[in-house]
Amino acid sequence: MKDLPKGSKKLLNAWAFYDWANSVYSLVISSAIFPIFYGAITIIKDDQGRILDDTVPFMGINFNNDSLISYVTALAFFVVSIISPILSGIADFVGNKKSFLKFFCYLGAVSCIGLYWFDLEYLWFGLLCYFLALIGFWASLVFYNSYLPDIAFKEQQDRISAKGFSLGYIGSVILLVICLVMILNYELFGFENEGIPTRLSFVLTGIWWIGFSQYTYYYLPQGNKATGLTRNVVFNGYRELRYIWRSLGNNLRLKRYLLAFFTYSMAVQTIMLIATYFGIEELDWGEQNATTGLIISILLIQLVAVAGATGTSKLAGKIGNVPTLIGLNIFWIAICVYAYYIMTPNQFYVAAACVGLIMGGIQALSRSTYSKMLPPTKDTASYFSFYDVSEKIGIVIGMLMYGIVAQVTGSVRDAILFLVVFFIAGVVLLLRVPKEKG
Repeated sequence: MKDLPKGSKKLLNAWAFYDWANSVYSLVISSAIFPIFYGAITIIKDDQGRILDDTVPFMGINFNNDSLISYVTALAFFVVSIISPILSGIADFVGNKKSFLKFFCYLGAVSCIGLYWFDLEYLWFGLLCYFLALIGFWASLVFYNSYLPDIAFKEQQDRISAKGFSLGYIGSVILLVICLVMILNYELFGFENEGIPTRLSFVLTGIWWIGFSQYTYYYLPQGNKATGLTRNVVFNGYRELRYIWRSLGNNLRLKRYLLAFFTYSMAVQTIMLIATYFGIEELDWGEQNATTGLIISILLIQLVAVAGATGTSKLAGKIGNVPTLIGLNIFWIAICVYAYYIMTPNQFYVAAACVGLIMGGIQALSRSTYSKMLPPTKDTASYFSFYDVSEKIGIVIGMLMYGIVAQVTGSVRDAILFLVVFFIAGVVLLLRVPKEKG
């Protein structure tokens, strides 16, 4: 079909709808069902629920179960940070961003389906599927995010970015509820236990992701095509990143914002990745079912995040993007300090609600703030590759620092408290971002 004009309502809605399609990965695989499933098959407990053994043999080495999945996660993010410049350079060069978006969508979705066969006996296969699903999800976001300045005018970008996150939260909650109904009422569906319906949740995630993304693909343009042809197109992305890095010297506002984003996103993404594991190991759930409690917390985060993303967008429209981001970072500092003292499920629910309120806001606003600061260019995928590479390297560093502090101090709580340093630095750096002229 003929490409829709920039700023078209139908085009903007189609772009935002990809969040509805792919956010089920973030909730079902990253945050909710898979972490609990992974803990159930890798941790041996006594009748009172006390942990007896949490080691997992892999490649001849006994790993702590949390350490093993953290290493795989960090490796996947490292791979994404390496390949995304190459892919975005090719995409900008030949003008086929949509093809790359589709490829990584299908890679991630099929890998989610492969998690159905996750088992300790064939642990390598399960970890490979987890690894590829993570790469598929995050690599697809490089191309998805890069469409924002192509399809929306600056005055539309905050709103449509927030709408995307909101759709993602709503869609992912719907699928999670479907999966939970199937798992908690497995007998009504003819299953002997919750094992099979839990695994089927991973299959449904992949099908949902592929199915609903088709609406986005139908309306999105193929991508901008650069003029000129170079032989070494594979490394064109790195050349673009080098060019972008040099151009930042002439764009002090964008350079300082990127440094601030890199710093505070280390902590934001680390908290989002380890929150469920923190709840499993650090809280005294008493007679309450830990799995049910954690799912309630995650649902609470998702539902509050919808209001948070929308409210943050409106606040930014009144006081500005950077001042709003400064306020969100200060809120994160308060949450980390509060989390250090959490002992009961009710306290955890309060923390979850606070995280949800600002999680969606800081993600959506960070993306749209960067988009609005970009200079006029057709190489949007390369610019967003730089943004995404910064975020992924930040995640690797954040996870590494979190692991080191937890190992040295012997306390996950100390590691959470340590993340305050990144938020404080983020506030200082955001204060140094020059105001927009005019």
